[in-house]
Amino acid sequence: MNPLPYLLAQFENQNQSSLGIGTLVVIGVVGLILLVFAIIVFNFFFVWLRAMAAGAKVTFMELIALRLRSVPVGMIVDTRITAVKSGLNISIDDLSTHYLSGGNAVMVTQALIAARKAGIHLDFDRACAIDLATKGTGKTVLEAVKTSVNPKVIDVPNPSTGRSTIDGVARDGIVVKAKARVTVRTNLDRFVGGATEETIIARVGEGIVTTIGSSDSYKVVLENPDRISKTVLDKALDSNTAFEILSIDIADVDVGENVGAKLQAEQAEANKLIAQAQAEVRRAMAVSLEQENLAKVQEMRARVVEAEAQVPLAMAEAFRSGNRGVMDYYKMKNIQADTGMREGIAGGTGGKGQGS
Repeated sequence: MNPLPYLLAQFENQNQSSLGIGTLVVIGVVGLILLVFAIIVFNFFFVWLRAMAAGAKVTFMELIALRLRSVPVGMIVDTRITAVKSGLNISIDDLSTHYLSGGNAVMVTQALIAARKAGIHLDFDRACAIDLATKGTGKTVLEAVKTSVNPKVIDVPNPSTGRSTIDGVARDGIVVKAKARVTVRTNLDRFVGGATEETIIARVGEGIVTTIGSSDSYKVVLENPDRISKTVLDKALDSNTAFEILSIDIADVDVGENVGAKLQAEQAEANKLIAQAQAEVRRAMAVSLEQENLAKVQEMRARVVEAEAQVPLAMAEAFRSGNRGVMDYYKMKNIQADTGMREGIAGGTGGKGQGS
C-alpha cells in the first residue's frame, strides 16, 4: 500500500486548521476595532456633527482628549460654537486649558463677545486673567466688560458702612456734610492688579474733606458745590485703580454744627477750670501763710512772756546781790502804776499790763 496519498491528506488538513485560526484572530481584532470605533462614534458623533454643522470644526481626537482630561465635552464644544459664530477664533485647547485652571470658559467667551460688539479690544489671555482674578469676589469678567461699556455709579460714602455723608469742617468752624456720586468705567488694562471700588470711595472722601477744610467759609461751599467736584476730579484719583473716573457729582450738601464755637466754649470752660484750680492753689497758699504768721505771732508772744518772766528773776538777783534796794523796788512799782493809769485813760490795755 502506498502511504503517500495519506500523508498529503494529513498535510492539507493541518494547513486548513492553521488558516482558520489566523482568520479568526484577524476577524476578532477587526471586530474589536470596529467596536471601539462604534463606541466613539456613538458618544461623540452628535457633538461632532453639531460642531461641523455650525462651522466650528473639531476632531474626534480632540473630543477624546477632552473626555480623558475630565472636561465637559458638550460645554466646551458649545462654547466654541458660540465663539466661532460671533467671529472669535478660540480653539478647543484654549477653552479646556482655562477650564482646568479653574476659570469659567463660558463667561470668558461671553465677555469677549460683549467686548467685540462694543468695539473694545480684549484678547483671550487678558479675559482669562480677569476671570481668574475675580474668582471668589462675587464679580465676573462679563460684569467688568459691561461696566466698561455702561459706566456704573458709586455712592460716596458707601451706604453699607452706616454713614450717609462725608463731613468736613471749613475754616470758620462750621461742619459741611456732603454726599457724592462717582461715575466710573472699568479700565480693562488695569483691572488685574488695580485697586478696587473701596479705594475710589476712600480717595474721593479724602478729596471732599480736604476741599471743605480749605474753604474760608461754609458759605463758599454752599454757593459753589461744583468746586468740590472740580478740585477732587483734578487730583487723578483713579490712578493705579481698576476704574476710570468719568465724573464726580455732589448730590447733597448740608450744614452741620458749629464745631469752632463748640471747641471755643470747651476751651473757655477748660480755661475757667484751670483758673479756678490756680485760684484755689493761691487761696490755700494764703491760708497756709496766714497760719504760719499766726504761729509766728504766738511764737513771738511766747518769747515776750518768757522775756517778761526774766524781769522778776533779774530783780530778785539784784536784791540778793545788793545792787538794788527796797526804795528802788517801790519807785519801779510807782512807775508801772503810773504807766498803767495813763494807758487805761488812753483806752489801752494798761490793766492787763499792770496785772502782768
